[in-house]
Amino acid sequence: MRVKQLYLLVCILLISLQGISQQVNFTMEGPKVVELGEQFRLAFTLNARGQNLKLPELSDFDVLMGPSTSQSSSFQIVNGVSSQSVSFSYLFILRAKKDGRFNIGPASINVNGTNVSSNPLIIEVVKGSAKPAGGGTEQPTSTPGSVSRSDLFVKLILDRKSVYKGDHIMATIKIYSKVNLNGFEDISLPSFEGFWSQEVALPQQISLQRESYNGEIYNVGTLKKTLLFPQQTGPITIGKVKIDCIVQQRVKQSKSFFDDFFDNFANVKATVTSDPLTVTVNPLPAGPSDFSGAVGRFDLRSTITSTNVKENDAITLHIDVSGNGNIKLINAPKLTLPADFEVYDPKTQSNFTASAEGINGHISFDYLFLPRFAGDYTVPPVNFVYFDPASGKYVTKSSQEFKIHVAKGDGTSSKAIMSSVSKEDVKYLGKDIRFIKQGNSKLTPKGDIFFGSFSFYLIYLIGILGLLALYLLYQKQIRANANVAGIKNKKASKVALRRLKEASIHLKDSATEKFYESITRAFWGYLSDKLTIPFAELNKERASAALSNHKATETVINRFIQILDTCEYARFAPGEANQKMHEIYDEACDVMSQMEKEIN
Repeated sequence: MRVKQLYLLVCILLISLQGISQQVNFTMEGPKVVELGEQFRLAFTLNARGQNLKLPELSDFDVLMGPSTSQSSSFQIVNGVSSQSVSFSYLFILRAKKDGRFNIGPASINVNGTNVSSNPLIIEVVKGSAKPAGGGTEQPTSTPGSVSRSDLFVKLILDRKSVYKGDHIMATIKIYSKVNLNGFEDISLPSFEGFWSQEVALPQQISLQRESYNGEIYNVGTLKKTLLFPQQTGPITIGKVKIDCIVQQRVKQSKSFFDDFFDNFANVKATVTSDPLTVTVNPLPAGPSDFSGAVGRFDLRSTITSTNVKENDAITLHIDVSGNGNIKLINAPKLTLPADFEVYDPKTQSNFTASAEGINGHISFDYLFLPRFAGDYTVPPVNFVYFDPASGKYVTKSSQEFKIHVAKGDGTSSKAIMSSVSKEDVKYLGKDIRFIKQGNSKLTPKGDIFFGSFSFYLIYLIGILGLLALYLLYQKQIRANANVAGIKNKKASKVALRRLKEASIHLKDSATEKFYESITRAFWGYLSDKLTIPFAELNKERASAALSNHKATETVINRFIQILDTCEYARFAPGEANQKMHEIYDEACDVMSQMEKEIN
């Protein structure tokens, strides 16, 4: 019994200490906009017991009621940790005396001998409209289906209409309503042609908030927020937004006694369209030659895996760029290494979030290289140049310099070392001395002219016949290549599916490296056959351009590049989970199917 009492005493003591140490929060809440003559609530909430509440200056409002106080508390124990919270509320009912925009200062209250202040508040008061927002008290209509444009409309709002190329614009689509909205039947959005776009995450459930527009109150819902990054200069026009809305209307029925006591409602479709907008995109000023295409504000960090290695040991230089701007569109900075280093294309990874302030996050570049000879080397700094639109200037960030010591290998790399000798230019020694030509030389009699002789015309005729033969063979080869290209084009999807089937077999066997190799060969082989591009000439840049020229959408192109990046990275970092391989396989099949539909 004493143990239980002791445990209860400890809990009470912990709760008391927690209540003392917790931060005191005192907040004031009220509507952003009200109509003149409308009653509204002004509420104060405190998470501790207080006294002597002092209201801010409210001379522009009539206090109709208050304060109405209430208290609530809760206690819970989660994983052995107890917590308690309390809330005290003070409610007032106000009514504005005149229209305008009013700043309500902080209120104050005394908590344990200390005065605590609330947040300030801004309330806009507008003159009353003929029809209250929301349509709850609207008059019945005898002509259902007609909705006034002043009662329901959609707007495309841009936070700026003049920007630099690569800088971002926030495009917000809002619906303004004074009627009872029951939903949307169809929403047609502009394509944002000329921009790279990134959606900002919004709640799936659209919440209508009261806002003032042109001196009237509307119920306003935010349908979409999109960050736009212009990719060309000059004026760019953003098309219209078209929405088919479902509106609930009160319908007036004729000659019925019961219509005076009961409401009749009907759902009607109302189509609203926004106005197109034009954005002026200014070109970037002339900048350094190593400009990476980044626009915004960024920081740079660099690390290296090792500075003391042996010949042909792999080294990775990691460059991480973080900040706010067009992160997804940044090109890899140029890395300059000694001639005795073998360098591979950098691997790119990005992680970012989109918000009203732009895209925040980071993009990293991993440069893999192998030193072929022993010695001491210097990896020079990598310069990352970006344009800061706030200052209108270019900014250069540089990574640190690394000293690399390369020791002699164990002898297994001799073959690689011998092959690298070809990189050195051939040196000519003793150019000023020629060897004496020995042996019998064929001499030509003086005065014997070759031009116009029988041999001359014979060789001339043979040359013409040879050129004609080469032309005929060339034409035959063109026709043969066309037939081969046509056959490859038709069989491209079948060959790719066969390679993907090989990947599924490696997936079942958990053969990670063979699985990613099969996925990569399937995609490159498909593009080579489908677009008639030699396999050796394929790279990501040419593949993206070719897909775009064959009418593939940007979404499919980005997904295609993302799969290739994932497969390439996985081959250098084995050990992917089997579930991840399943996801990549499903994604690869879906992208392959989508490309087959879109490429023409």
